[in-house]
Amino acid sequence: MDFKGLTHRLYSLFFLFILFFVSACASPSWSPIKWGSTPQEKARAKALGNAEVVFIDKEEYVKVYNSVPSGEGSQSKYIYVPVKEYLANKEKYASQPYRKDGAKKGPSSPASSSLSTPAAGDSIAVASPKLPSAVLKKKVVVAYFDDRTTFQGDETLGDWIAERLIKEVDRRSSQVVFVDYQMVREFLAQRGIYQTDLEKQDVLRLLNEVFGIQALVIGHLAGPYTFLTPGNKGQEETASAVLRIEAKVIDTLTGKSIKNLEVSNPILAAKMKGSFSEEKAKVKAIDLTISNLIGPLSRELDGMDWFCRIAKVDGEQVYLNAGKLTGIKVGDILEVFRPGTAGERGELIGKIRISTFFGIDASVGNLIQGKGPEVDDILRLAKQGST
Repeated sequence: MDFKGLTHRLYSLFFLFILFFVSACASPSWSPIKWGSTPQEKARAKALGNAEVVFIDKEEYVKVYNSVPSGEGSQSKYIYVPVKEYLANKEKYASQPYRKDGAKKGPSSPASSSLSTPAAGDSIAVASPKLPSAVLKKKVVVAYFDDRTTFQGDETLGDWIAERLIKEVDRRSSQVVFVDYQMVREFLAQRGIYQTDLEKQDVLRLLNEVFGIQALVIGHLAGPYTFLTPGNKGQEETASAVLRIEAKVIDTLTGKSIKNLEVSNPILAAKMKGSFSEEKAKVKAIDLTISNLIGPLSRELDGMDWFCRIAKVDGEQVYLNAGKLTGIKVGDILEVFRPGTAGERGELIGKIRISTFFGIDASVGNLIQGKGPEVDDILRLAKQGST
């Protein structure tokens, strides 16, 4: 019997149990809303007062009465103003604050600003000058993070970290939709393709053609390594931990790595005392390192250019591997490009207009300009005003 391997597996299971237990019992640092936790947030909440704050496409808006007279056309009763614009021009909206029907008059706590979504049937009009333009979501797949520590790797830990990262990036970015890696892995395994082959050009092209994936994120872990300091008489021992994550973002169109990210946590920031100090230090190191990775990774994915491919051509009807889930709308006009060398954009050969959706995330368009679109041609959203 391999007692060494058995001991390592038991230790890994114990560590994961403590990891999940501590995470469940603590208030997570990635909680989306923390009113009043810092002086800046307290000041922000005080400035908002009793204004109602709502979320629209993951952005915060303040609900106020529409100052345009109701007789001037079909106008919404309320408008939604971005929080930054509301705070910058508070006097402009101060005479028309929104109050819920039946709300009691009187002062309210700065931290009691309402956070909600627009009510059903409520006509939504967003103040247009500051409204961010609509974007199409890029499909991304994150493979589980491989463990490169000196002892036997723990795939479960790498998989768990990848899931944490996906949730955080998805919460922060409105330009990314994640594809289930388990589904992708099973699809590739049926064709004799395994994780070690993910970076190959033909595999990346297959991911894009079949799933519409634009970016592959792969990563490696080193750690978490712990450092114990025994306490003096009457004092508790302390533990610190450090984790290093290397992540690579690969463009499936070109097959090139567009960014290599390396992050770790400050060792002193993961210093813990008392019972289970070692396990708590590991949890803290993981939390800090993931927090350091979220921002750079989100910016890289948001900065990528969107594209999709033609999956089928039937006369003047063109079937695309992207649709409603991606953010395409009926009536959108897309430009068709013949792929160039090394996955580059290539020659513009025509334009199509989206006519309908089908499946989970696919669409159909009609050719309105040019001729001869072919399967695997690349499509990009045409500029506004393009016909």
